[in-house]
Amino acid sequence: MTELLTRWAAWLPELWTGFVLSMQVTVASLGLGIVLGLVLALGVSAPSRLLRYPALAIVELGRGAPVLILLQYLYFGLPSVNLTLTSFWAAALAMAYCTAAYTSEIIRGGLEAVARGQAEAAEAIGLGRLDALRFVILPQALRVALPPLLGFSIMMFQASSLCFTIALPEIVSRASAIGSSTFEYMPVLTLAGLMYAAVCAPATLGVAALEERLAPGGRG
Repeated sequence: MTELLTRWAAWLPELWTGFVLSMQVTVASLGLGIVLGLVLALGVSAPSRLLRYPALAIVELGRGAPVLILLQYLYFGLPSVNLTLTSFWAAALAMAYCTAAYTSEIIRGGLEAVARGQAEAAEAIGLGRLDALRFVILPQALRVALPPLLGFSIMMFQASSLCFTIALPEIVSRASAIGSSTFEYMPVLTLAGLMYAAVCAPATLGVAALEERLAPGGRG
């Protein structure tokens, strides 16, 4: 056991660098993706077919395409049309598109959960449609959508492990490099898994507690 801990201590700085990069690409993809997801949710909910159908097509395409395919397409496919992205931005944009497609449905569910009377009340006190959306509808919708959005964020952090396929030196890529040089794949991958678990396990418990708190009749 002492020998294993010694090896883990030697590998930890290298894995930590990759772990930080995994967090950075996850944060970038979530920041871009959730904003786009909100736009798509509003588009899918729009009464105009000119807005609704294109938004719906974008959402369904994003939900149907695996993250791995999106990663490969942006990193290896775009250079064929003279557009080259770094591995970081290819990963961030691919994951952002996936995030937007899925979170748009989460946000749309939150919007639909807001009672119609709220919009009518906002109109009755003289708020325009945009102000009613900003100050009345969206705050309530996001309260409903927050727990599933956070749960999805945990899944995207885990999905960032796929980025090693486009040469992003994140934690799995670095663990694989250490394994290939030392032939000790199991110990180094175990350490990488524990680093993921150190974030995901408490975050999952936190999301469950938040969901209970925000549920009707909860303490929130």
